[in-house]
Amino acid sequence: MPIAMFSRNGNFIGLLLANTILGFAMPMLLILGGLTGLLLAPNTALVTLPASVQTLAGLLAAAPFSVLMGRFGRRAGFAGGGILALIGAGIGAVALITGSFALLCLGHFILGAALSSFQYFRFAAAEVVSPDWQPVAISLMLTSGLVAAIGGPQIFIMAKDALAPIPLAGAYLALIAVICVGLGPLALVRIPKPPVAKTGPRARRFASFAVLRRGPVRRAVAIAAISQGVMIFMMIPTPVAMLGCGFSETVAGDVIRWHVVAMFAPSFVTGFLIKWLGTERIAMSGLVILGIAALAAVAGLSSAHFYGSLILLGVGWNFSFIGATNLLATAVTDTEKSAVQGVNDTIIALVSTVCAFAAGLVVTGLGWAVVVLASIGIIGLALCALLVRRAAPAPV
Repeated sequence: MPIAMFSRNGNFIGLLLANTILGFAMPMLLILGGLTGLLLAPNTALVTLPASVQTLAGLLAAAPFSVLMGRFGRRAGFAGGGILALIGAGIGAVALITGSFALLCLGHFILGAALSSFQYFRFAAAEVVSPDWQPVAISLMLTSGLVAAIGGPQIFIMAKDALAPIPLAGAYLALIAVICVGLGPLALVRIPKPPVAKTGPRARRFASFAVLRRGPVRRAVAIAAISQGVMIFMMIPTPVAMLGCGFSETVAGDVIRWHVVAMFAPSFVTGFLIKWLGTERIAMSGLVILGIAALAAVAGLSSAHFYGSLILLGVGWNFSFIGATNLLATAVTDTEKSAVQGVNDTIIALVSTVCAFAAGLVVTGLGWAVVVLASIGIIGLALCALLVRRAAPAPV
C-alpha cells in the first residue's frame, strides 16, 4: 500500500507537514499585500508596490536558496527561509503600527525571499522516496496548496483585528505564529546533503549550464515556465474582466476560489497518472488542457464560461507543473540538482513576474479577448516547439 509506505517515511511526513503549515503564508500575503498598500501608500500609484517587491524578491532569491540547500542541505535552507519569514512578518507588523510604507515594502521584500525557499519542498519530496514513487511524492506535496488556500484566508479573517484599532497588524502576528509552528516538523527531516563534485566552483557552474542543453531538462524548464506564465496571465485579469462584464465582486472571487481548488485538488491523483501514463505525456496533456481553457474563455462571457475556463486552467497547470517538476527531478544527478533547480525556479519566477505585469496592462489597454487570444498563441507555439524538439534526433 503506497499510503502506508509514505506514512512510515519520517522525512516525507515532516516535509509534508512543514509545507502544509508554511503554505498558509502565501494566501495570507496575497491578501495583505494589496490591503496594507492601500492603507499606507502615499499615492494610489504605489498601492501594489509591496506585492510587486515581494514578487521581485522571489525572483532574486530562488537561485541563492537552491545553492544554499546544495551546500548545507534542504533542512538548513527551509529553516533559513522560515527565519527570514519571521523577520519579514515582524517588520510588516511594525510598519502598520508606525505607519511606515517604506518598512512595509521592506517586510514584503524579505517575505518574498522567504517564500522562494518553500518552493523547493516539491524537489525535496522527490529525494526522500524511491525513483518509482517520485511523481506521487511530488503530487502529494502540492496537495498542501489546497489546504493553504482554504486555511490561509480563514486565519487572516480571525487575526486581522487582533491589534485593533491598528488594522491588519494582527494578521502579521498570526503569520509569525504560523511560521513558528511550520518549522517544527522539520525536526523529523534528515535528508543527507548532496555529494559535491570534485571539480572547482567555476567548472561546476559551467557544467551546470551545460546540463540545460539536455532535451529532458530543456523540456522540463520550458513546460514549467509556460504553464506558470499562462496560468498567471489568465488568472490575474479574470476579476477585472468579470467586473467589466457586469458580474459582482462576490462572483469574481468565487471563480478564483474554484480555480485555486482546481489547481491543487488533482494532486491526489496526478502522481498516480504519471506512474501509469508517463511523465511527459501528463505534462504535455496539461498544456493541451491550458489551451482548452483559453478556448473556453474566448467562446463566451457568461458565468459558465468564466467558471469552466478557470477550472480547466487550474487542472491544466496542475498536470503540466507536476509533470515538469518530476521530469526535472529525474533528469539531473545529485551533484547537478542545486544549480539546475535554482535556474529552473529563477526562470519560472521571471516568467511569472513578466506575465503578472503584462496581464494588467493588456486587459486594461486591449481587453480580455486579447489576453485569451495571446494565451492560445503562446500555448500553440509552445506545443509545436516541444513536439518538434522531441521528435528531432539527439545530437551525436
